[in-house]
Amino acid sequence: MNLIKTLFGGGSAAVSPEQVTEHLKSCLDPNTGKDLVSAKAIKNLKIDGGRVSLDVVLGYPARSQWAALAEQVRAHLLTLTGVTEAEVNVSSQIVAHAAQRGVALLPGVKNIIAIASGKGGVGKSTTTVNLALALAAEGARVGILDADIYGPSQPLLLGLQGRRPESPDNKSLLPLESLGVQSMSIGYLVDDDQAMIWRGPMVSQALQQLLNDTRWDNLDYLLIDMPPGTGDVQLTLSQKIPVTGAVIVTTPQDIALLDAKKGLKMFEKVGVPILGLVENMSVHICSNCGHAEPIFGEGGAAKMAEQYGVTVLGQLPLDLSIRLSADQGKPSVAAEPDGEIARRYQAIARQVAIRVAERARDFSSRIPKIVIQNT
Repeated sequence: MNLIKTLFGGGSAAVSPEQVTEHLKSCLDPNTGKDLVSAKAIKNLKIDGGRVSLDVVLGYPARSQWAALAEQVRAHLLTLTGVTEAEVNVSSQIVAHAAQRGVALLPGVKNIIAIASGKGGVGKSTTTVNLALALAAEGARVGILDADIYGPSQPLLLGLQGRRPESPDNKSLLPLESLGVQSMSIGYLVDDDQAMIWRGPMVSQALQQLLNDTRWDNLDYLLIDMPPGTGDVQLTLSQKIPVTGAVIVTTPQDIALLDAKKGLKMFEKVGVPILGLVENMSVHICSNCGHAEPIFGEGGAAKMAEQYGVTVLGQLPLDLSIRLSADQGKPSVAAEPDGEIARRYQAIARQVAIRVAERARDFSSRIPKIVIQNT
């Protein structure tokens, strides 16, 4: 009995599944540096004589790179003796990954990523919205929760100032959508000049309501634009919200790094993995001559990453266009999607998604609930 013929159909096979799989162990994903076999990305392998077809399923969004990766794998397959034709389809499948122990996942949201900083003024909100837009451009379903009650920024950054969310049942809210990203913010519910003079417990309760009462629509990623600091609000969010991982935004300045370290340690203490650091305002780019100068210092994030065993996801310049685009409600990734600034955000967003994909998967939905009834 010809087992290959039975499993794969067609005539006698020129190569075996084992040979193809072994050959693909030397084919690396350019984004992760790992081979596609150990990454368990190879699916639906079929062989018919010298014809080989398979699917490459990535655990992170990368729509702009599907075609190039498909051609890379196809060319690699054709170097295997016996393979005369190769068909490769590349796609992405985002799944839910485990959060802190004992914290249930949020309905309609697969993964929550906290974008945090130890202090204000480091560009965290601008970084959040551009990362969200970059993930969405790669095919992911993305949302933003603006967790800064005292100083919400996302309505301005997304061009949604003055808009109000709808409530179909007077109990829940529909997220507003702009530039392909869903969002919710206290800024949608109050006037622009209204000061939120609330104590910590009220703010924590309001944030939990914004998160849980919003009807998030099948999100792959929800980015939380965290308020600065490491106080009561941050601790509540870290303990009661199912966070898959955190990204720390800092500048090269020593004073910013001091506070960023505190934010990193806070997440470590509550069991939230650090996905990496983003160094914002790493160099100043002169708008007249293009000269680059590290006016806030150099190498700060790299030193911090080495000290705490984390990764620098990328560096962003202090560039006038970033501020102008954000103030106009169309951040850099949307305003100039093919520009250098957008490319940097896209590279960072891809690394964030890759690190989320490397986390343990969440299987809680497969565990049946036990109901005890009195009979």
